[in-house]
Order: sequence, then C-alpha cells, then structure tokens
Amino acid sequence: MSGYLHSRLLFYTGGRHLSRFFVASQHVLPVAQFRTCLFPSQTRSFSSRSGRSDGSSGQEGENTLCAPRHDMDFQLSRLQINAVLCANEQSVRIPEFDGRGGPSPVLRFESNQLSANTPLEDRRSSANCLQTRGMLFGVFDGHGGHACAQAVSERLPYYIAVAMMAESLLEDLEAAMETVRPVPPILQWYKHHNDYNYRESAALYVEHLRVYWQELLASEEHGDGMRPDDALCHAFQRLDTDLSLEAQVPLANDLMRNTAIQAAFAGCTACVAHVGPGGVHVANAGDCRAVLGVQEEDGSWSALPLTQDHNAANVTELERICRQHPASERQTVIVDDRLLGVLMPLRAFGDVRFKWSRELQQSVLENGDSDLEALNLYQYAPPNYLTPPYLEATPDVTYHQLRPQDRFLILASDGLWDEMNNDEAVRLVAEHLTGIHLQAPVSASQLNLGQMQQLLLRRRARATPALDLNGATHLIRHALGTNEYGEMDQERLATMLSLPSDLARMYRDDITVTVIYFNPNFNKTKN
Repeated sequence: MSGYLHSRLLFYTGGRHLSRFFVASQHVLPVAQFRTCLFPSQTRSFSSRSGRSDGSSGQEGENTLCAPRHDMDFQLSRLQINAVLCANEQSVRIPEFDGRGGPSPVLRFESNQLSANTPLEDRRSSANCLQTRGMLFGVFDGHGGHACAQAVSERLPYYIAVAMMAESLLEDLEAAMETVRPVPPILQWYKHHNDYNYRESAALYVEHLRVYWQELLASEEHGDGMRPDDALCHAFQRLDTDLSLEAQVPLANDLMRNTAIQAAFAGCTACVAHVGPGGVHVANAGDCRAVLGVQEEDGSWSALPLTQDHNAANVTELERICRQHPASERQTVIVDDRLLGVLMPLRAFGDVRFKWSRELQQSVLENGDSDLEALNLYQYAPPNYLTPPYLEATPDVTYHQLRPQDRFLILASDGLWDEMNNDEAVRLVAEHLTGIHLQAPVSASQLNLGQMQQLLLRRRARATPALDLNGATHLIRHALGTNEYGEMDQERLATMLSLPSDLARMYRDDITVTVIYFNPNFNKTKN
C-alpha cells in the first residue's frame, strides 16, 4: 500500500456509519497504465507494486465501496478479531547454546502474517544453519502473484547456507549425491502449518542447488566458505539467475514448467538477516525493511535502521538506475515514482519483463507449451523499454556487531511500514517486551486544551494492557487499529479486518513481520 494517504471515508453498515481513515492516494496509476502491470493475479486486486491487475481504475474501486448496494458488516467481536490476527502467528524459543561450541545470539523469534491479497503474496522463512553457525530469517514481498515470493522463500536460505559451507562440507554433499546416500541436512526449518511448499518442483530445486555447490567446489578460492556478507550477495544474484534460466528451458512436466514461468514473470522483494556469532548481516533488495531496537543505558529506546528502501524516495537508488542507462532515457526510466512508470520497488527477484529482451520474452511466451491465459500471463513490455535490463536482485548488505544494548530486530514487508515508522515500531515492541509504557515528559504550559486532550488519549491507550503474546501480532494490530490519537480503535480494526477480498487490497497491503529477540547473555558468555 506504498504511497497511500489517509483521510476520512464513510462506511454504511446496517444503518450505522463509521468514520474511517483510509482512502487510496492520488498516486494511483491512470486507467491506461493499470493495464501495464506485471500480470493479473488470481484475484481482482489493487497492487501497490504495479497498479490494479484487472485493468480497472482506482476510482471504480472507490465508487464500488461507497455504493449503497453494499451492506457490509464490520462488527467483528474481539474474539473474532483475535482469531483473524492470530491465525498465522508463530513463536519459537531457541536453545541458549547452539550445540556447536558456543551460545546462540538468538533467544527467540516471533512472526506473523496478515493477508490483503487472496491468496497472500508475502512469504517468510526462518531456519537454523546446521553445517555452519547462525540463523537465517527472511521476509519476501511478492507482486504480480505469489509465485516468485514462494520460490525465493524456499530456495534462498539453501543458497546462502551452501555458499558459507567449507569445501570439505560441500564435498560431503557431492559424495552423498554421487553414491545415492542420504545428504547431510543443511537447514533446520521453522515452519508454520500455513506456510506453503512447492513440492512438485523440489527435484528441480535440488538439481540447481547441486550445480551451484559444484561450481563453488570448482572455484579455487572457496576454501573455508564465503563470509556471510559475500554469501548473501552471491546467493541473491545466483538464485535470480536460476529463476530466469528455469523459465527458458524445457522441464520434466507441465506443472514444473508452469511454476517456473510464473515465478520468473512475477516478482518479489527480499530482506534476509543472518544472525550469527559474528553479528548481524542483513541483505535487502527492494522495500522490505530491517530495524534494530536499541535500549540505551538510561532505559530509553531508539531505532537503528539496517536497510534502505529501494524505491523512488531513495535518491541514491534513483541515481544508480539513471547511471545504468543513456542520458536520453533520464526522463523515462522513472515515471510517477515507478520504474518505467510501472513498478515501485527498484530491485527485485523475478520480474523478467524488466530484465529480458523483448525478443526473449516473446520467444518464451509464444513457443512454450504452457496455457498462458490459464497462468494469467500475456505479452507485454513496459513503455520506453529501450536498454534492458532495468532491474536487478543485487542486495545491499549491512553488517552490525551485536552489543549488549541491542535487544531485537524487526524484519517486515512494506505493508507494515506503510502504517508506521521505525520509531513507532520499536516503541511498540519495546513496550510489549518490557511491559513499561514509554511516555516522554511534557510541560503543560506548552499545550493548549485540544493538544492536552490528545496527549491524554494517547497515554490512556498506552496504559491498556497488551492483548497479544506475540510481538509481531502486536505490531500488526496497532498498524491497522491505531487512530490519529494513538489510541487503539476496535471499530477501526474490525473494519480493516472485515473488508471483503475484492476490496481489502485497495486499503491495506499484505503484512509480514518477524521479530528476532537477542540473547541478553550472548555477549557475557562470549566474552
């Protein structure tokens, strides 16, 4: 829901009216440009990434919402609200010692997802690296469907883990494959029962992962394995290349080929954190975000961002893209804050419509045996598509050495950051973690009566006991239910959670959040 503005919108519910504060912004693409989105998803939904997928205008959606014929009931009970919010939540406690000679820097993690699209286009990953030390956490924000985010969430942690493995460990993997023996496990996954898997493509994924480690073995420089920062960068690029190649070659069956084509033509952004004894490495491509929660010696909290969004608001990113294309394209590379006027994130996996030549796109779509209409694919190249590629999956990698004051790390898709800033997110998690409601001292002489009333309302809201045991759920609840006074508004929250599937995507985005809590004894034990 990037670029959305909030203003009042009146809903009529069984004779009652509720004032709400969400309406599509002026940055919605015009009708003509809606038809240039990546490709239609399985539902008619508004995409913050590339316009509405059904070719209709945002104005039509607003008119439909306000039409008297809609008799929508937003009166969910608290029990129903909690059931919706908690359906995908996950809480995992990690053993204090990792079993490989040292303390674990991660104490526990909490994660949750809330869909706006049907099906959900976000994905998440969490896994323990069994052959090396450290844990991997990822948030993946899909667009143009869920296919790319699904494939990347399943495969990227393996690529990262393999890149960090020493040559001797890779030789063990290869020997096991050669002799048809059980392959030593690479990852210990932490899966929620609602998380998906592409089981039909597992053989293809293993085959290409094996090619990757064979190439690492053939490298004379691999030795003890890559450092986490190099492994993250190399794995992002290699997986994106594999996604592209798999869509171009014949595969074992139609289902596998269709999956490969969908994954390549859809897209996803990714933010992955490797948390190990050496600290935190975060790789980001797109507009998901990683924010560190820091508690200072005086008890105050601050937010330390470990990523920068790759979108048009990032001046450095705009300059990078412009440098990669002729000066004659400077006015057409970014139009209306979108890549070629279509795509909002400026780095992403998949999205081969922004990477392949026109000829290659035409060849794959026309000469394959797939039913393109059934796959919701069609031939299209963005306007002013002159010097591809325009998009890449190369991440920015940040390193942070853990300190005693570093308490937690928030990874989240932009659905959360559309609704709150870094400081608000850290404050909410800190309050949830400590049970202490954070209030800055204010002099009454500085406020008029109206401002004083707003301050009292905000403080009353903070004094309300937390409803959630899960910190990620707590963030999602407040992202959707907090009003302009900072107060939790149950009617607003019920409304946001009650929107029918064909309207929900117009007023909020899929939200995925993972909160990683650091082991407070890690630095003590390490020292």
